[in-house]
Amino acid sequence: MAVETKGVTCKIPLDLHNRISEEIRETESTMSKFIEMIIQEHYEKGAGKVMAKGRTLAFQVSEELFQRVKEYLERFEKVHHRRLTQKEFIIGLIEQALEEAEEEFEAAEAAGREEQEESAWAAAQGGETGEGEDDPSTGLPSEYAAWSAPQEDGQEAADEDEGEAEGETAETEDAGETEEVEEEIYA
Repeated sequence: MAVETKGVTCKIPLDLHNRISEEIRETESTMSKFIEMIIQEHYEKGAGKVMAKGRTLAFQVSEELFQRVKEYLERFEKVHHRRLTQKEFIIGLIEQALEEAEEEFEAAEAAGREEQEESAWAAAQGGETGEGEDDPSTGLPSEYAAWSAPQEDGQEAADEDEGEAEGETAETEDAGETEEVEEEIYA
C-alpha cells in the first residue's frame, strides 16, 4: 500500500542549501528523504522532551572508539536512509545490555533457588535414612565418597577384581552352609 504524500516548498539561505545538497550527495539520498528525516527527528526529540526530566551520563572515550561510532552512524544512515544520533545509539546499547543482564540475573537467581531446593531435599533424604553427613570435598553423602575418590592407574580395576573375588567367596561359603543345613534336615 503506497503512502500518500504532499509537497513542501520553502526558501532557505543559499549556504544552508549548499550544505544540505552536499550531505545528500555524500549519503546518496534525496532531498525528500533528507527533509522527511529532519522532520521525523524534530518530532521524536519533541516526544523525548515531554518525558520526565532526564539525568545526564557523560564520559570520555578513546579517539579510535569515537571514530568507530561516527563511522557506524554514517553507515547506518546510508543503509537505512535515516539518521541515528549518538544519543539514540548509546541509549539503545545501554537498554539492550540492561535487558540482557536482567535475563542473566533472573536465570542465575533461578539456578540458585534450584540448587538450594536440591540441597534441602538431599539433606532431608539423608536425615530420613539416618545416613552420614555429606562429604564437603565432593558434596556426596559420606557413604558414596569412594565413588568420587581419585584412583591411581590400575587401582580401580584391582579393587573391582577383589570385590568380585570376595563376592564369590561369600557366595560359595553361603552355598556350603546351605548344603550342610539341608543335609541335617533330611538326615
